[in-house]
Amino acid sequence: VLRCDVESMDIKKISATHGIMWKPCPFTRHPALLVYIVLEIFIHSVRGLNVCMSGSATSCEECLLIHPSCAWCAQEDFGQVRTLNSRCDFSQNLLKRGCNAPFIENPRSGISLLRSKPLSSKGSGVTQYDVIQIYPQKISLSLRPGDQTSFEVQVRPVEDYPVDLYYLMDLSLSMKDDLDTIRNLGTKLAEEMRKLTSNFRLGFGSFVDKNISPFSYTAPKYQDNPCNGYKLFPNCVPTFGFRHLLSLTDKVDRFNEEVQKQMVSRNRDAPEGGFDAILQAAVCKEKIGWRKEAYHLLVFATDDVPHLALDGRLGGLVYPHDGQCHLNDKNEYSAANKMDYPSLALLGEKLAENNIFLIFAVTKRHYVLYKNLTALIPGTTVEILDQDSKNIIQLIVNAYNNIRSKVELSVWDHPEDLNLAFTATCQDGQPLTGLRKCADLKIGDTVSFNVTVDARGCPPKGTSKSFTIRPVGFKDHLEVSVDYRCDCSCTDFTQTNSSRCNSAGTYSCGMCGCEPGHLGARCECEEGEVNHQYLSACREAEGKQVCSGRGECSCNQCLCYESEFGKIYGTFCECDDFSCARHKGILCSGHGECHCGECKCHAGYIGDNCNCSTETTSCVSDDGKICSGRGSCVCGRCQCTEPGAFGDTCEKCPTCPDACGTKRECIECRLFNSGRLADNQTCQRMCKDEIITVETLKTDDSNTVQCVYKTENDCVMKFTYSEHASGQSVLTALKEPECAVAPDAKTVLLAVVGSILLMGIVLLALWKLVITIHDRREFARFQSARSRARYEMASNPVYKQSIPSHPMEMDFHMHNIKSCNGGVH
Repeated sequence: VLRCDVESMDIKKISATHGIMWKPCPFTRHPALLVYIVLEIFIHSVRGLNVCMSGSATSCEECLLIHPSCAWCAQEDFGQVRTLNSRCDFSQNLLKRGCNAPFIENPRSGISLLRSKPLSSKGSGVTQYDVIQIYPQKISLSLRPGDQTSFEVQVRPVEDYPVDLYYLMDLSLSMKDDLDTIRNLGTKLAEEMRKLTSNFRLGFGSFVDKNISPFSYTAPKYQDNPCNGYKLFPNCVPTFGFRHLLSLTDKVDRFNEEVQKQMVSRNRDAPEGGFDAILQAAVCKEKIGWRKEAYHLLVFATDDVPHLALDGRLGGLVYPHDGQCHLNDKNEYSAANKMDYPSLALLGEKLAENNIFLIFAVTKRHYVLYKNLTALIPGTTVEILDQDSKNIIQLIVNAYNNIRSKVELSVWDHPEDLNLAFTATCQDGQPLTGLRKCADLKIGDTVSFNVTVDARGCPPKGTSKSFTIRPVGFKDHLEVSVDYRCDCSCTDFTQTNSSRCNSAGTYSCGMCGCEPGHLGARCECEEGEVNHQYLSACREAEGKQVCSGRGECSCNQCLCYESEFGKIYGTFCECDDFSCARHKGILCSGHGECHCGECKCHAGYIGDNCNCSTETTSCVSDDGKICSGRGSCVCGRCQCTEPGAFGDTCEKCPTCPDACGTKRECIECRLFNSGRLADNQTCQRMCKDEIITVETLKTDDSNTVQCVYKTENDCVMKFTYSEHASGQSVLTALKEPECAVAPDAKTVLLAVVGSILLMGIVLLALWKLVITIHDRREFARFQSARSRARYEMASNPVYKQSIPSHPMEMDFHMHNIKSCNGGVH
């Protein structure tokens, strides 16, 4: 039974699925319960791990101690005939096995609110004595061992709460200048504190050290004046341990008067006896005047370190401090020279017991020491005091604000057999597991703490215990009383010599406890009746074990044992429902029932262990084909027959002939929203491979398949297809298809015309070159022929100079001769 309401419908749904009852309980909310729920579900869901039945409990009380989820059936006729039934089991199992709910003993841990007054919002005024700062104020827990329960504690520091402040000052010689500074402290401090509370009272006390050697000067000349002979300050009062000077009062002028009367004293060693004074101020409640309905602030002002427990042995003080009040009629500490200094533990205990916040006001050089002490004494804080105490008022105000901004829970009288776990929920609303403290609060803020309680065992019957949860420094507290649920209510109806047990035994919680000499579930047989003749009736065949070794022969019939693994049955206990074939450790693969060693498969499954499914739905690939057309469906799984094909539905096959064609459609729809799968839903359903686009495609990887196809625009698209070791298909494709660019008509025309002109010019140049070369060759040939001639024009015998008849004719003939001699023609 899961008692506490966790705000998660998923958890409730899971719990219901596993037969775990859900029962909400008041004001409980804790993350640790989730762990408990998970453990419960695990225990209930794992077959064979029945801790209740494996515990072999023979009584109701023994059953309850095995595990908090175990229950006992007290029904008289519980169980099947001829079976030794275990009455200790999970409650839902008992119900399934026929035990009626009223007879199931399954006590649960619970919580009862006994006093729950609402939280207050204001502290001072007419109703200050009824101020409530913690909720609830009193509860009762009923705990079953191992069964956790939780409750919530709320704390709200109220506004304008009364304050009692006791100023405890070190009056050793080194504090003389500080004493002069605080002579008017009362008036100024009251003015500042009344800004924070309308009900403020102030008290005063002082201390030095024990008036014994080696702590003080004990020679006769120093008895009345320890400063005798000290030139800087020759007169002071005798050394004293602690002196209570002014009880808490709202008349602050009295504080000023008492301070002005004081004089410093002198001790020998550096440490002071301040811890003696702190303890007396804490425990002498009546003389100090601490009010019950107020914050108690104890300001401890000093400029040196304190003496600790065992230091007193240096002066022969061997008796430890008794933690009691020892103020005499003069309000002086009378046991200063009789007992040792108090220990830190005793000091912390008494401060917490009397709800006192201790404020260390110390000089800077001792700040670290007192800061470390605050970690050992709950409810303490430390502030740095100026050498002359000028900042004492601001110091006290800061310390008070610091104290009011924190809430920390403490536990008193914690029973040893209880485990307590805290989870704080501060002003940000976030649960902080393991913490019992909230800081940085404002007056009026409400914080909550979830407390989980777990009992480790059962004390003697009738035992009840209690403990107290208290915010440190608060008078408010939560009283928690605890009783233990270790008994079964059915034992109240125990019958001795019951007729249900044939008057030969005691009937209790559904079972008979037979008297010596009697046997059987109802004490119906006597020991003398059990012999070999009767035992043979419990054997399946001669030579076999009695009741197959899995039961007892009682009154000539087999009573089969209960097994944590399942049910044993049959005339001779020869059958069970857990010895059938398994698949991967699961009986009948989880798809059948085990009957006497044989699996009876559910519809849709076949095989000796029912591991073979007849369904083919799981073999259908995204394209609607069985195993992508590359294999066959066997027992609900694809067996790929195409070489290179793999995957749940043989959908992966880089080496198959149609690999590029299949992946092409995904490239088209995913990158360009085109192709047969362009519909977005179809594309997303069938194309789940990772596609990487690149500027340049690498084709040197031997593990990839190179794919090329022509697009509708007569472009060429290239991509590669590969399979990673993880089984994921990866397609690497160009960002854009490669397309040929169409030439420009004007450019082509100009290129053609230019080419023709260029070719014409080249041909003319070639023709001119050929003609020139030919003419030069002919002329060279003529010149060569001329040079070989054997005669010259002047000696030619055939030629005869003409004689012109007229001078003009003569010139004409001469001109022709020159032309023939100098030209080609």
